[in-house]
Formats: sequence, C-alpha cells, structure tokens
Amino acid sequence: MDETHLLSPDSTVADNNKSKKKNKNKKKKITQSRSKAKRYALITFEELPEYMKDNEYILNYYRANWPLKEALFSIVRWHNETLNVWTHLIGFVLFLGLTVANLMHMPQVRDFLSMFIRSFPMTADTNVSHNSKDIFLVSHFYAHLNHLYIHVHTHIHSRIHTHTHVCVDLFQIWGLRKKYITLEGLLQETTKLIDLKQTASPEMEIPSLETAAARWPFYIFLAGSMFCLLSSSICHLFSCHSHYLNLFLVRIDYIGITVMIITSFFPPIYYIFQCNTHWQFIYLTGITIMGTFTIVTMLSPSLSTSKYRPFRVFLFMAMGLFGIVPAIHGLIVNWNEPQQNITLAYESVMALCYMIGTIFYVSRIPERWKPGWFDLAGHSHQIFHVFVIFGALAHYGAALVFLEYGNKVGCGRSI
Repeated sequence: MDETHLLSPDSTVADNNKSKKKNKNKKKKITQSRSKAKRYALITFEELPEYMKDNEYILNYYRANWPLKEALFSIVRWHNETLNVWTHLIGFVLFLGLTVANLMHMPQVRDFLSMFIRSFPMTADTNVSHNSKDIFLVSHFYAHLNHLYIHVHTHIHSRIHTHTHVCVDLFQIWGLRKKYITLEGLLQETTKLIDLKQTASPEMEIPSLETAAARWPFYIFLAGSMFCLLSSSICHLFSCHSHYLNLFLVRIDYIGITVMIITSFFPPIYYIFQCNTHWQFIYLTGITIMGTFTIVTMLSPSLSTSKYRPFRVFLFMAMGLFGIVPAIHGLIVNWNEPQQNITLAYESVMALCYMIGTIFYVSRIPERWKPGWFDLAGHSHQIFHVFVIFGALAHYGAALVFLEYGNKVGCGRSI
C-alpha cells in the first residue's frame, strides 16, 4: 500500500502551511534586502539634502543620511568620496610608518625594546641546554657591561674632538644580542668596545647625547600631520550620516588643517633658532596663538557659517604669511650655512605642492570643464589631497635636515 495514503489530512495541511510560511519569510527577506539596497543607493546631486550640496560639477555617486555602519562599510565601495578617504588614509599610514621608523632609530627606544629579547637565543643553532650556564652568567654580568659601556663612551668622548659617526658603532653593541648568548661572545664584544678607543682616529668625535638636539619638535610635526590626514579621512567617510555629524566633522577637518600648519612651524623654528631662544619663543608662541584662535573660530557654530567664510580664509592666509617672517630671519642668520640650500629646495617643493593643490581645490578643475566625467576619480578634491601628501613629505625631508642641523649646532637638549 502507498504510504502517502496513510497520512492524515491535518498533517498535509500543516506541511503546506509550513512551506507557505517558509516561502513567505524568504520573500520578505528578499524584499527587505532590495528595500535596503534601494534605500542606501547612491544618489545624484539634485537628490542631496541642502547641507551636502557643495560641488555642483560632481553629478552622481553621492551618499546621504546613511547609518554609521553603512558609512563605515562604504570604505570598500565605489562612490565619489572613496578616493578622498583612501588618499589621506594611505598618507596617514605612511606618516605613521615614518614615525615608527624614526623612533626605532632612537637609542632609548631601541634599548627599551631590546630588554624583552636580551635573554632569548637569536640563532637557530643555539643549544639552550649546553649554554644555560652561560646565559645565567650573561644576565649576571649585563649590569656590569652597561656601566662599562658608559665609562668607555665617556672616556672616548673626552679624547676625540672632530665629528664623525663613531657613536653609531657604539650604539650598535646593543644590537648584537645574538652574540651575548655565550660568555665568550659577551667578552669578545666587550673587548671590541674597549679596542675602539685605541683604534679611533684623533680627528673623530662622538656626538654626546647630552648635547644632541631635542627631537620633540620633529615628532610634533609628524603627529600634527597624522592628525590632519586621519581627521580628513574620517570626515569624508562619515559626513554622509547626518546634518549634525556633517557639520561637526567638517569643523574637525578644518581643525586638522590648522594643527598641521601649526606643527609644521616647529621643526624649522626650533632648530634654526635653538641658540637664540628668545626668537624661538617669540615665533613658536606667535604661531601657536594664531592657530589656537583659528581653532576656536572653527569650533564656534556662528563663526563657522558661510557668512564668515572670508574671515576663515583670512585666518589661514595669516598663518601661512606669518611663516615668511621667521623664514627671512633664518636666511639672514644662516646665510653662509651650506644646508640652507637643501632646506630651501625642500620647502620650495612643499610650497609649490600646497599652492598647486589649493589652485585645484578652489578652481574645481577639471570637473568644471566636464561635469559628471570625474565623479568617481580625478576630481579636484582628490588631486588636492595628493598634493597635500607630497607637500607634507617635502616638509618631512626638510625637517630631517633641520634636525641634523640642530645636532650640529648642539644648543639643544636630548629627550
């Protein structure tokens, strides 16, 4: 007998209802998915809320009133802000890498990190069981080696009088941890350090840590650049969420620009005038006060309206023009300094990049020539972002020269 005939009518009806309910839920999910996709679809310039209408030459691919989650995930979606986000996000990562690289070259940081690996084997052929006694002796005598290092460094420095980079060889002893696994290696490297005093030329000089220039102005500039680039990326990514968040992020974006301008002044002014502390104080205090006033202006709801746009432009121009005064002063003070030409070249490239980027930003070229053609890639704001990064990198190159000059002059204090 066919088993289907044994099923009750109630069982068949229940199965049919379950199947219908399943299909209904499936259709509901599809409808919700389509509704969500339609709701968060990219729109045209005409469909934008008034507060988001900024560049009438970019016609399509806008986001408006998106939830924060959707806005975050749009970082991997093509729209007219995608490259605005990624250009400065890549710039932020680049400057973060430069900051870490410079920190790793500081003896204090390198020695701090080396503490975590000083007792571990660094070569594959190291036999821990055979060398356990040596490892114990190494850890026991490590403090004595540190005192010996300081004593030899001081003694050599008192005997050597011209400049070279022998100090690099001294600092490299802390990078030779793999040879300290055995007591024999420890003694060999200690002997090399002592022999360095005997083989060093009388014309050599070891720059003292006590007379090296302070590095904090250099890192202030790097931090300001990273803040500007990151705040710009965040602004372009999340400004589509709401009117309130849009206004807030735009202010933060302008504050980031202000911070970058302020911190860019610190390396040149500090290192050029580090032996003239009164001028150093006057110039750094002046740009800090101007920048603080600009930031307060940006945070004010009334002063951040379109009515006061000329006033805000004036503040940015005033900060930029302020830099002419210490620049001319620095040229006069260091007229015969060979490194002056190098810094001038870097700073000229920086100024040129910022000027070209600003021209693209203000003129809205090329999208004004072909509206709609550059909606996704190649419009003025993206070009502006690229030139900002190039300008910041040029100033980074100049900052390295200023830091080297500061070490040469030797009026600062290390940190």
